[in-house]
Amino acid sequence: MNKRINTDKQMLNKRTLCAITCVYEGGSIMWFERKAYDKLVDWKENYANEYAALLEGARRVGKSTIAETFAKNEYKSYIMLDFSEVADNIRNIFDDIGNLDLFFLRLQAETGITLYENESLIIFDEVQLFPKARQSIKHLVKDHRYHYIETGSLISIKKNVKDILIPSEEMKIQVHPMDYEEFCGAVGYNYSLLQRIYETGRAIGQATNRKLMRDFRLYMAVGGMPQAVEAYIREENFTGIDQVKRQIIALYEDDFRKLDPSGRISAMYHAIPAQLAKGTRKYRASSAIGKRNNTKSEDLLYELIDSKTVLPCYNSANPRVSLADTKDFDRYKLYLADTGLFITLMFIDRPAVENELYKKLLSDKLPANLGYLYENAVAQMITAIGRELYYHTWEKAGSTHYYEVDFLISNRNKISGFEVKSSGTGKHESIGAFAKKFSANIGALYVLSQKDVGTEGSLQKKPVYLTPFLLP
Repeated sequence: MNKRINTDKQMLNKRTLCAITCVYEGGSIMWFERKAYDKLVDWKENYANEYAALLEGARRVGKSTIAETFAKNEYKSYIMLDFSEVADNIRNIFDDIGNLDLFFLRLQAETGITLYENESLIIFDEVQLFPKARQSIKHLVKDHRYHYIETGSLISIKKNVKDILIPSEEMKIQVHPMDYEEFCGAVGYNYSLLQRIYETGRAIGQATNRKLMRDFRLYMAVGGMPQAVEAYIREENFTGIDQVKRQIIALYEDDFRKLDPSGRISAMYHAIPAQLAKGTRKYRASSAIGKRNNTKSEDLLYELIDSKTVLPCYNSANPRVSLADTKDFDRYKLYLADTGLFITLMFIDRPAVENELYKKLLSDKLPANLGYLYENAVAQMITAIGRELYYHTWEKAGSTHYYEVDFLISNRNKISGFEVKSSGTGKHESIGAFAKKFSANIGALYVLSQKDVGTEGSLQKKPVYLTPFLLP
């Protein structure tokens, strides 16, 4: 395997590199590229004097490491306060934020780190665990002496914000699991080749397409959680990788139990693969947790969404008008935030997912229709560029069946539709019906599958690994 190992950090462009983890192999250090680093560079250059950067995302997506690597590369000194383990003497400093001169003196004394005006960064790691620190951001930013980064998960959960005034001096930066471009950079795949393939608009041949699809299925199997990617590069053993992903899922379950000891949020999370496999028109909370109080079920749903572990995809009742303005909050689907975790959750009833099963996935030989797995991968790619997820479903005339377009993307006043297939592209009745129904509003129509580039009238057929290049 092509391992991206660099022994000299100074040889790399520090503005595009973030150390997700340091893996010592013969004294070498492994570095992974993360796009959130570039967003922090932009924040520092243009907004840091007026806003703290808030890195928000699910647990274990790399927020803390991105923040600390940025601090090491871009500042003369930094202080990182991890509120999951910080001592009481540090917490006590925040009791009196009115005298900032004294606050900074105490902070330097307790940490042993010297701060330099306009050249130092203070990181509030896992800030949701200490709301008082988050509330202090308003005063700290207006002081203008130093810059501030907050990292947090479950950041919008009611109990984490109920007693504080949320500062308006925050610039949110969403951190997702590694997208396909970041994954390719980590494992040594040539992502720029995909750009060139897309630009030609032509078929590349079965052999090349099969190789590129196998590469993409590897991404689907490993996923974008940095620890899982690291395990793949280090071990090349899917059983070990699966164990890493199981530990992450267990961590999420612990968080869910803290939010809802009854276990209903966890049940809703675990039900996602099964509900997608059924091909239902919407996620049914009652199938996961039983018929309970609807208001309480909605609260649990929003807490699950706020955890950033899932991706909500809402039905647009009338795409002619607007996707956002016709969002149906009662009709939605749920995807997992990471395709690698999705696969592990599919087989969570087993003690471990064996190497053999992963090999069958990579070879596209699993005895099942995995269209919903490819849907999850596309949902993850759309979310990674900062777009909300929408789909559209409507009844077939004179039938109990229905049409459904898997994903919709708006671009100015036009709508692009995406239908996702796990194998061939022969049948695509829904997107054809969608083209007729909304002909005046259509921008582009795509069928995403494992097949090579092709066209059928105005319908564009693309291999699923080209999805990022199709998104406006």
